[in-house]
Amino acid sequence: MKAELKLVRDEVIQKIKDGKTVLGIELGSTRIKAVLTDDKHVPIASGSYEWENHLEDNIWTYRLDDVWTGIQKSYQRLAEEVKEKYDAPLEQLSAIGFSAMMHGYLPFDKDGNQLVPFRTWRNTITEKAAEELTKRFRFNIPQRWSIAHLYQAILNEEKHVKDIHFLTTLAGYVHWKLTGQKVLGVGDASGMFPIDSSTCNYNEKMLQQFDELVGSKNLSLSIRDILPKVLMAGEFAGSLTEEGAKLLDVTGQLKPGIPLCPPEGDAGTGMTATNSVAEHTGNVSAGTSIFAMIVLEKELSQVYPEIDIVTTPSGKTVAMVHCNNCTSDLDAWIGLLSEFATVLGSDISKPLLYDTLYGKALEGDADCGQLLAYNYLSGEPITNMKEGRPLFVRVPDSKFTLANFMRVHLYSTLATLKLGMDMLFEKEHVYLEQLMGHGGLFKTKEVGQKLMADAINVPVAVLDTAGEGGAWGIALLAAYMKYKEQDEKLEDYLAKRVFADKSGSCIKPDAKNVQDFNLFMKRYSEGLTVERAAVASIK
Repeated sequence: MKAELKLVRDEVIQKIKDGKTVLGIELGSTRIKAVLTDDKHVPIASGSYEWENHLEDNIWTYRLDDVWTGIQKSYQRLAEEVKEKYDAPLEQLSAIGFSAMMHGYLPFDKDGNQLVPFRTWRNTITEKAAEELTKRFRFNIPQRWSIAHLYQAILNEEKHVKDIHFLTTLAGYVHWKLTGQKVLGVGDASGMFPIDSSTCNYNEKMLQQFDELVGSKNLSLSIRDILPKVLMAGEFAGSLTEEGAKLLDVTGQLKPGIPLCPPEGDAGTGMTATNSVAEHTGNVSAGTSIFAMIVLEKELSQVYPEIDIVTTPSGKTVAMVHCNNCTSDLDAWIGLLSEFATVLGSDISKPLLYDTLYGKALEGDADCGQLLAYNYLSGEPITNMKEGRPLFVRVPDSKFTLANFMRVHLYSTLATLKLGMDMLFEKEHVYLEQLMGHGGLFKTKEVGQKLMADAINVPVAVLDTAGEGGAWGIALLAAYMKYKEQDEKLEDYLAKRVFADKSGSCIKPDAKNVQDFNLFMKRYSEGLTVERAAVASIK
């Protein structure tokens, strides 16, 4: 056994020295993660950095200085792990990929200066713009999309608009600084401006409509000139420059010239990491936010404000149900319980605490003991909430137990997603064999998976690789660019080369639990008036 382990280690060491490794880095909402894989897509090292958004002047934002601190720290920790485990310096790579949270607003002037603080996907400050653009395009433009933020800035007559020379996403920004290329993967681009799936580029008619719309406002601004160039998965997206190498690796060991794949959004990397890029496949990412992606075989029959139309990294049309809020409020409650345990002198590890409390939820009553919770830390467009007020509500005869308390908060993480998914299933008759789950909600074995299956009434599968997340997903896209055969499609590459031998578990919905969740949703929907009153009354 020792000889076999040494042989494997020696093989990895040689791959590192030969530069036959791929780096993927994703900037998530609470963590920046770097993953290094070998040429067979197997993770061999990782590094991460915890960070958090800030509410500044009523805007959810991340500082760009923190972006680089997080990228450098996560890369440094990965390189240190490589050195510790394999006693080899990280100098050369086969390919690199970057991904990040989709949407938001990052405008720059002609000299590359940031014009306003980064406005993230979490903001709900573009309602008027989103409504006007949706009506004009006859295509749903959610509030968090980049084009909605731009048009709202125009409507607000913000002074910086006249100086915009380039508009991009967080992933596009990082890629630009490391390569000099103003490009974006089609999946991430589809969260900036509508994509025409027949051309896999920005919708030409809508580009013209937008220019006509802003032309009446005496602005010398053309939307087609300020958006990043759209690239497909597998295309070459530039090389790491000398300045970029120094920016990524502050030690100076990493050599420039490494090819990069198109930068993608976290939705695209989630689809990739769960092998959900072919028609009739779907995945759900559940963490700070929660969103489900269903690859469609045909367009929807009408426009739904609750459903985004985006694309896979290879340009296939996807129905996306995105909710701003998922586990943040739940995490806050668990943090409170952890503090209580500490006060009592109990030293409980975070994984044990989550596993215990999540598991307790399965012991709760079918009706959650008549408890009700709303996890809205920020606004939630699907239920027309402009702001968030996390709420926990009970009536005098509620069964206020720990099991019911945990069950209702876990139910709350899924409730808004359920509203959007029901539209796809009931109004559009979208067919889905199973939903692939990944993200923090699924870390505790079976609990989140079981509750999700019952909520959506679809089997939910979780792969053993689900914990690798979006950083692994963008590493796979970088490997696809490097190692694909001519004309090899992304879905074939993933199915045959990456996931052919991957295992996992699948949980089917329970008929009675599905009925119980539907009854919970009735109370949840009726109680939204309480949430609206809280938003209006509590400042």
